[in-house]
Formats: sequence, structure tokens, C-alpha cells
Amino acid sequence: MADVQTEITIHRPLEEVSAYTADPDHAPEWYVNIHSAEWRTPRAISVGAQIAFKARFLGRELSYVYEIVEYLPGQKLVMRTADGPFPMETTYEWEALDSCTTRMKLRNRGNPAGFSKFLAPLMEPAMKRANSKDLAQVKAILEGAQPSPEKHPRQG
Repeated sequence: MADVQTEITIHRPLEEVSAYTADPDHAPEWYVNIHSAEWRTPRAISVGAQIAFKARFLGRELSYVYEIVEYLPGQKLVMRTADGPFPMETTYEWEALDSCTTRMKLRNRGNPAGFSKFLAPLMEPAMKRANSKDLAQVKAILEGAQPSPEKHPRQG
């Protein structure tokens, strides 16, 4: 079982941080491994909505569909794989530290299956590195800093 939690403090209001990060359309902008997000259901951030993602992780191309299973606007978003290479759950939690500062937590957990079982020892450290980069990128975007050109060479 891989279980990785990271967090960051972002100097932006909770409503702004949660709205931006909960929207799957923004995922390719701030997730280091995600290349595309495509809605499979009507475009609404709500329980039951499904989004197909394409990503690259540990040198492999991955396609998977996440379904939103819990959504409390401004507090929590939980998505689980409805279809993909292995069962995974991603949780975002947001907490206002003051009117202009938000703590965001990002948690990924899942059980590698099939070929992914062989990569299990590498997964948790790689997930931790990727999650830290993801949160640093969203912080840079929302705080108005220049995004890292190495992360997104197609931007610029």
C-alpha cells in the first residue's frame, strides 16, 4: 500500500486555492505528471463526476479515470480510480490559516496491481517527490510567481 501525504502553505485565500485546485481542467498546469484531463461526464465538480487523465509516472504512460466520491467545497475533495492501472485515491484538503493564507494537503494512496506491483518499492518515494513538486507549482501559480520552465516545457 502506497500512502503519501504532503502539504504546503499558499498565500492566497482559501476560496481561490480550493476553486483552482479542485477544477480538473487545471490539473495539467500544476501536476508534474499529468498531461491531459478530459471530462467523461457533464463538467461539474460534484460527486459522481468522472475525469479521464493521461499521465507519465516512473517512465510509463498511464491512462486512468477518476471519479469524485466526496466533495465539500472549500474543505475537501476525494477522487478514486474508476478505471486505471491500479486502485488509487487522491484527497485534497484545504484549511484557512487566515483570510489570505491557505494550507493545502494532498494525499495519494493506493495498492499497486499487476505490473505495478514490481514498481511498488519505487512508488512511494516517487509519489512524494512528485506531490511536493505539484504543490510547489500550484503555490507558484497562485502566488503569481513564474512557473518552472523545466516542469512544463510546452508553456512559454
